[in-house]
Amino acid sequence: MYEFSDKSKQRMSGVNSRLQDVASRAIEITAIDFGIPKTGGLRSSAVQLALYKNGVSKADGVRHKSKHQDGQALDVFAYVDGKASWEVEHLAQVAAAFMQAAIELNVKIKWGGFFKSFTDMPHFEIVE
Repeated sequence: MYEFSDKSKQRMSGVNSRLQDVASRAIEITAIDFGIPKTGGLRSSAVQLALYKNGVSKADGVRHKSKHQDGQALDVFAYVDGKASWEVEHLAQVAAAFMQAAIELNVKIKWGGFFKSFTDMPHFEIVE
C-alpha cells in the first residue's frame, strides 16, 4: 500500500542491507505510512556528536558510538495526515510492521521502544 520516497531511499544508503530489506518489507505491510528522517541512517561522528549536543541522542559518537555510525541502525518517523509524527501510537504501528517483516525475513532486530534504559521509539537496529 505504501512505498518509500526517493529521499527515504537515499537516507538508507550505507545501512546494513538486511535492515534495509526489513524496512522495505515493513513499508509494504504497514498499517501506517512511515519514512526515514534526515539523520535516520548512516551517521558520521560529527553528525552523531551534534545530535548528542542537541540532546536527541545518548551516544556522543566518540566515547560512546551509535549503531548508526556503522550502518547497523535506522530511525523512522510515521507519516500521518501529510506530516511527520513521532507519536507513540503511530510509531508502535510502524514497529509492528518492522517486527513482522523481521520475522518473515528471519532477521534479528531490536526496537528502541523496548530498550530498558530509555525509550527510543523511532529506532531499529540489527542484531548480529
